Amino acid sequence: LNRIKASGLKLRFCTNETQATREKFVKKLQGMGFDISVAEVTAPAPAACRILKERSLRPHLLVHSDLVPEFAEIDKANPNCVVIGDAAENFTYANLNEAFRVLIGMEKPILISLGRGRYYKETDGLKLDVGAYMKALEYACDVQAEVVGKPAKMFFESALAEMGVPPQQ
Repeated sequence: LNRIKASGLKLRFCTNETQATREKFVKKLQGMGFDISVAEVTAPAPAACRILKERSLRPHLLVHSDLVPEFAEIDKANPNCVVIGDAAENFTYANLNEAFRVLIGMEKPILISLGRGRYYKETDGLKLDVGAYMKALEYACDVQAEVVGKPAKMFFESALAEMGVPPQQ
């Protein structure tokens, strides 16, 4: 890592982390001895924020409580889209139904998902991931989600944009 940085090459750490901010992710890696800053991390939430700003979208958020600060600069009044991430305990019937109602009330619903994983493993066992809930909203609202996490093309395009590197380079 130090050699790459010393070479002058631009780099990004790409993560699908959607339960915590980049700051928390960086602190974890720094605790493991990595010399890394928040500016060097591309994650789905900032990629989604870039899209929201570019398209003047105001999201209804169905994300983990710890991730909400990533959306601090985004107008969320009168939502015209839904952003879904790994909301963990926030994946309640009431919260999913609220996201459903926002989408179903739109002429052209826009669903942005921070990932598409089916499930993941934690110390207490397997847990449903955002993809399962994304698919439920897609089905119920007859909409195709725009996925902004790995391996989606727009995720990596966002990383390139953050570095000021054109995709053809």
